[in-house]
Amino acid sequence: MSPIDIVIMAAGKGTRMKSRTPKVLQKLAGRPLLGHVLALAQQLHARRAIVVTGHGAPEVEAACARLASAGTGFDLKFVRQEPQLGTGHAVQQALPVLADDGLVVVLSGDVPLTQAATLQALVDAAQGERLALLTVALPDPTGYGRVVRGADGGVQRIVEQKDASEAERAIGEIYSGIMAVPARHLRGWLGRLTNANAQGEYYLTDIAAMAVQDGVPVAAHRIDDALQVAGVNSPLQLAELERAHQQRQARALMEQGVRLADPARFDLRDDARSGVRAELICGQDVEIDVGCVFTGRVELGEGAQVGAHCCIANARIAASAVIHPFSHIDGEQAGARVGEGALVGPFARLRPGADLGPDVHIGNFVEVKNSSLAAGAKANHLAYLGDATVGERVNYG
Repeated sequence: MSPIDIVIMAAGKGTRMKSRTPKVLQKLAGRPLLGHVLALAQQLHARRAIVVTGHGAPEVEAACARLASAGTGFDLKFVRQEPQLGTGHAVQQALPVLADDGLVVVLSGDVPLTQAATLQALVDAAQGERLALLTVALPDPTGYGRVVRGADGGVQRIVEQKDASEAERAIGEIYSGIMAVPARHLRGWLGRLTNANAQGEYYLTDIAAMAVQDGVPVAAHRIDDALQVAGVNSPLQLAELERAHQQRQARALMEQGVRLADPARFDLRDDARSGVRAELICGQDVEIDVGCVFTGRVELGEGAQVGAHCCIANARIAASAVIHPFSHIDGEQAGARVGEGALVGPFARLRPGADLGPDVHIGNFVEVKNSSLAAGAKANHLAYLGDATVGERVNYG
């Protein structure tokens, strides 16, 4: 298999976000958009990932270094695009650190929901020798480059919105911004780009026509799922992708047998403080009511019940435990544990180091930090337990 180098476009300002934070560092499910894209590089077993930065470059580069610090398996490089003269110009900046062998996969740092299986299919379509384009048909393709095909159905070129004729604008199949291209062809094609177009920019999409001219096969890998190529340009679009992502996670849990009262009101997020990836592990017959937020790694044992509007982070909830509504459990790095059959809440708070044994009762407006409560102990209301050891069947307060 040819080695894979990833080029990630991350230079844009994101004016419509109206934020001091660079667009690619806006968070989806607790993880920066760029973090979702870097994860794809790891899943593809890439040789290196080259991030093209521009607006907010120092902040973006520092965030990338943190995101990739936990043994990603690829070499991380940065290049800067200043000024920003188009997508082709962006990839040109990566040429000094790109190898001459293998396959180059171009991704966008603000497109977070592409699945690794889709990219692997795109790589397979390239077969090490073809230019492979990821495409999708949209009911409203406004703003996207259109895929122009010949009489034989083969891709002839990609035409950008502002350069398209009326007939070309009527085409529904669009180029997603994601491609796989043999490195040995890419360098020459980038050298032939011009900015003779409506925007005065160097379009990466122009290499499709160059490939046809040079007799290099062009493969369009078309998918039906437009969410996988949806980008983020505004807070509204970010919120829409957040909900779509969360509903997909909810659907996956329900397919495993988890009872979610409303999959539209469920959140599973990375822990941005520690970098712990979102993971919710559920036993059989787990029930989760509306409005619950799970952060980092959370385990729910068989028959566990989580009431409405609970927030649970980095915690282990044992079998048959009940977390009543509006409770807050945050283990941070130390973790928190709720024993089998224990009852927590409503309106209870468990902080790092809280360790509840079997059948413990923690009632409303009780806070527990760095304390262990043995089997059957109770603190039913209005209490604080910190750095304490409570024996079996003790009734506190």
